[in-house]
Amino acid sequence: MEIGVIGTGYVGLVTGAVFADLGNDVICADIDEDKVERLNRGEVPIYETGLDEMIHRNVEGGRLTFTIDVHRLVRESELIFICVGTPPKDDGETDLSYVERAAQAIAHAIDDYKVIVNKSTVPVGTGALVSDIIDRHKRKSVRFDVVSNPEFLREGSAIQDTLAPDRIVIGAPNKTVAMRLLELYAPLERPMLITDVPSAEIIKYASNAFLAMKISFINAVANVCEQAEANVDDVAKGMGYDTRIGRGFLYPGLGFGGSCFPKDVESFVHKSGELGYDFKLLKEVLSVNRERAPHLLGIIRKSMGSLEGKVLGVLGLAFKDNTDDMRDAKSVEVIRALLEEGAKVKAYDPVAMDNARSILNGVEFCPSAYAAAEGADALVVVTEWREFRQLNLVRLKELMARPLIFDGRNIYDVERTKRLGFEYHCMGKA
Repeated sequence: MEIGVIGTGYVGLVTGAVFADLGNDVICADIDEDKVERLNRGEVPIYETGLDEMIHRNVEGGRLTFTIDVHRLVRESELIFICVGTPPKDDGETDLSYVERAAQAIAHAIDDYKVIVNKSTVPVGTGALVSDIIDRHKRKSVRFDVVSNPEFLREGSAIQDTLAPDRIVIGAPNKTVAMRLLELYAPLERPMLITDVPSAEIIKYASNAFLAMKISFINAVANVCEQAEANVDDVAKGMGYDTRIGRGFLYPGLGFGGSCFPKDVESFVHKSGELGYDFKLLKEVLSVNRERAPHLLGIIRKSMGSLEGKVLGVLGLAFKDNTDDMRDAKSVEVIRALLEEGAKVKAYDPVAMDNARSILNGVEFCPSAYAAAEGADALVVVTEWREFRQLNLVRLKELMARPLIFDGRNIYDVERTKRLGFEYHCMGKA
């Protein structure tokens, strides 16, 4: 198939690369000319496991090209995916300006029947909005259909999630246009659900909101466990054995961040309010999540007293492991609070250091976890990188001024860490 992808962020790049790897001819468009030139050379501006190799392979094979010419993309494509950013406004509402601009660009160039696919995360009603914009601005009397095909990618495993998704959701106005998407996705041999457009749009938000709710729930339970001298890991395990609940996302810690969960939950709450429903449950999910970094900081203060002049090593900067994404990363909140209280912060992350430098001032960025620990009065684990789980704790202790660990992700075993001589504080355990 001839496929066009508007937008070369996480979703656009992964979508374009995977479709090209499946044998389609794909054109990706972006307004950033320098970014387009780099991509055509096979240089990838984001860290995502396996993406560099896939893009390079398909650019070399001629199946994947990048351009700033959206008109060319529209003319040469039969399926056009909108994969632009949908950032939040201050009140939680989704900013659809990039989607609107993409729709207008499509309208100006459309010259034959096209299927327009909203893959960006957009609130219910956006399909109708895109259709209306194209109808009002198109320069030729041609037919088109707008489809909702939400993505369910996790940063760090985006390619695998695209090739082997739990389900493929296609919200289409009729069965004929749905078949075009079914044909595209058929090689993946995954479960497919065909719905109307509004239902597909809500599925994405409802899914992310539910997962965020599980995270906030187990974090609230962790607070109870700390007071009751219980072990939240055992509680979560006991819950997870119930097939109605499942183990996924029942991991206590600093809560959720990144580009999806916070903004998607806020957008769902905002849109629900517009439609006349006060989604109090999700408001509380956000409230619990906002309390997690202050909760860890409270544990640090209780153990260390004044932080003035203290050296704290921070392990992990990205909002989660296997990505360099700093959007809504808990590390930013934690580090800024430590600096405000007079602490010296030494930080290390396997891949997010460059992105962190543009956000955090007054931090000593270190070349390794051991360098961050050297001379530190305490270590604070913020991101659950596997590299941190495999650290030599004996060596770590020898490097530190005081063997004290605050584990915001519960990556270490309590008993073993204490046997090695550490004072160890984590989330949801006595």
